[in-house]
Amino acid sequence: MSELTHFDDEGRAKMVDVTDKQITTRVAIAGGKVLMRPETLRLIKDRGLSKGDVLAVARVAAIAGSKQTPFLIPMCHPLNITSVTVDFTINEPYNCIDILATVKVSGQTGVEMEALTAVSVAALTIYDMCKAVDKKMVIKDIMLLEKHGGRGGSYKREG
Repeated sequence: MSELTHFDDEGRAKMVDVTDKQITTRVAIAGGKVLMRPETLRLIKDRGLSKGDVLAVARVAAIAGSKQTPFLIPMCHPLNITSVTVDFTINEPYNCIDILATVKVSGQTGVEMEALTAVSVAALTIYDMCKAVDKKMVIKDIMLLEKHGGRGGSYKREG
């Protein structure tokens, strides 16, 4: 395991210097879930909530949220994100919505945090739009699934 990169020799927090890194295409894919009652899932699927199309709003929120990552996570670099896609799967056997976000950039640092932020914001938006009918929803399993590009190469979560 390599050393933590966000600390200097005295242990003070720092932003990583990416000045000398090459500009490459970088991609990160993150996922997560929102568990809920079957009735809530049905309302989302049937677009039966008075607030509107939950997944359409969550998609827009996730895209906007990914672009706000450096304002939320102090050591993240502001990036010129080139693509964000957010997909939802209504998983009826498990009474949940699976969230998958893919973020791309051509730059000097990766977009893992942006993909994770997109998933988090999507999940929070789903919760916000459905909390009137289901306060027991659970947001879980937010994680990096894959990343490609950069000096660190590729990573794919196993299992």
